[in-house]
This record gives sequence, C-alpha cells and structure tokens, in this order.
Amino acid sequence: MSRVTCDLTISLDGFLAGPNQSTAEPLGENGELLHRWMFEEPEANATAIEGILAAGAFIMGRNMFAGPGPGAWDADWRGWWGEEPPYHAPVFVLTHHAREPLEMQGGTTFTFVTDGIESALAQARDAAGSKDVAIAGGAKTVQQYLAAGLIDELRLHTAPILLGAGERLLDGVTNLSLEPTEVNGTSLVTHVRYRVTH
Repeated sequence: MSRVTCDLTISLDGFLAGPNQSTAEPLGENGELLHRWMFEEPEANATAIEGILAAGAFIMGRNMFAGPGPGAWDADWRGWWGEEPPYHAPVFVLTHHAREPLEMQGGTTFTFVTDGIESALAQARDAAGSKDVAIAGGAKTVQQYLAAGLIDELRLHTAPILLGAGERLLDGVTNLSLEPTEVNGTSLVTHVRYRVTH
C-alpha cells in the first residue's frame, strides 16, 4: 500500500501562513517569505522540491484551493495556479460544498470530496496506485490527518523567519510521536524528514 506523506514549509515559530489571509494574500501577511527557498535556491533544494511533487495523488483543504471563507463555490474559481497547476496528478479537495470535478491542463484534476478525510484518502489511494499520497495542506487538513494517525511521513521545511501569528501547524495535535530520519538544508531552509511513529 502507498504511503501517506506531508510536505509543509513553516516558520521558526510554527506557522505555515501569516495573519490576515485573504484572496489578495492567500498565505497571509509575509507568508510568501516562507517559500523563498523554492524560488531563490531551486538547484540547492531540488531533491526536496522533487519530493513534494512526486506523489501519485494529493489531498488539500478547501482553503488551500480557494482561499479563506466558507460558503458555496464561485463557479468561475479554478484555483491559484493558473490553467496548468504544478501537481500533474489527481487532487482531492475536502469541502462541505459539492462541485463537479475540474479538469486542468497537465494532468491535474480537482475532485471535490464532501464525505470526510477517510473518503478522500481512499479515493486518493485508488488514484495514486503504487505511488504515495500527499497531504498538501492547509493547517486544519493536516491537523485532521495527523490526529487520525493517517500520515506516515512528515517533511517539514523550516524557513528562518518569524511570522508571529497566522495558521499554526500543530495546534490541537497532541497524540503525535515523530522520529527524525534525515536533516539537511541551505541558508533559506532546514529540511527535516520525520517518520510518524504513534
């Protein structure tokens, strides 16, 4: 059976998005600074970047796909990534509002799942075949999968910045035991790979 992985970039104070998230600033105030390592040092961090995109299917929360705020879908919204999102694989979006699947260029299809995290994981496993399933975010989605014991490997990419507020990764997660298996990095990020052992 395929593994379930999760790659997230966080600040030193544990946030994966800054305060005041909005459609104009989906990662919140200063949240874009978290990901400098991907864009300013892509060659030095090539292995980590490849690992993020190597999954056979992805799961994300509604806010990661569409930004903050509840309510029915804007029928014209097609995600943050343009017509060819970087996933190139099936993506399952957790939501309370049904929507028809959205086929994009490059092999990405967004499927909207309204019946919970286990259903999304079962569909993602079917779609991924022998490849891993990646929990892409955001914070609340990852918290649910960690609390349910459904993530096998957590890969944290820690940027040497402080955000002070926003979406904190591990809020409310109490039953977690991690074993670090690999550490490396550059001036803009420290990569730590953890096996989830609880």
